[in-house]
Amino acid sequence: MTIKEIQRKLLALGYDLGPSKDDGAWGRLSIAAMKAFQTSKGLEVTGMPTPSTMAYLDPAGPILSNTVPVWYAEAQRLKGVRETAGKASNPVITGWAKSLGGWVGRFYKGDDIPWCGLFVAHCLGATLPEEPLPGNPLSALAWGSFGVPLTSGHVGAVAVFKRPGGGHVGFYVGEDATAIHVLGGNQSDAVTVARVAKSRLVGLRWPAKVLPPSRGVRPAPVLRADTPLSANEA
Repeated sequence: MTIKEIQRKLLALGYDLGPSKDDGAWGRLSIAAMKAFQTSKGLEVTGMPTPSTMAYLDPAGPILSNTVPVWYAEAQRLKGVRETAGKASNPVITGWAKSLGGWVGRFYKGDDIPWCGLFVAHCLGATLPEEPLPGNPLSALAWGSFGVPLTSGHVGAVAVFKRPGGGHVGFYVGEDATAIHVLGGNQSDAVTVARVAKSRLVGLRWPAKVLPPSRGVRPAPVLRADTPLSANEA
């Protein structure tokens, strides 16, 4: 099920998702509705569409739900968001910093500042408000200590890479023989999918407060190597 389909199930059951309803964005109202549903069924209250929860919401579906992680669904929803050329900035991108608040909200004023880490922070922070983020989420390499480590790739894992002068971070989509396919921000100045060489990988991470992939999330398939490798994501 997609996030929209889950939201429609919750709406049909009488849960309030606010004026946006089934917009596909897993925000605080969707989390609150899911927690209320889980409480009513005596399930573990996480606010996430866990396999046990999906067995109630989608009893005709497979035992292991094909629902992508909520933070990855948010990343998919934002594909195509692009920097504004010139001195102006895309208010969508700067809005992510405002929503995060704190020093990030005060510091980040323009999309000329590298924003791959900001994109990851928005997707995780908006959908997993109880998950601790790195102290400096704008630093790609700071994501190397986020959550818990993974030993293999799974859709939605945080993929951290090194590059000359810094790093890059995005979400794992899949892989081919030589590269990891990454859904990330600041890739050709936009939210896109890019191929990043495996030799650059620092590590794969998973939110600490979410069911580990080995217990219910299917690994990504091997993908085709049909686009050039990304050389510089800054």
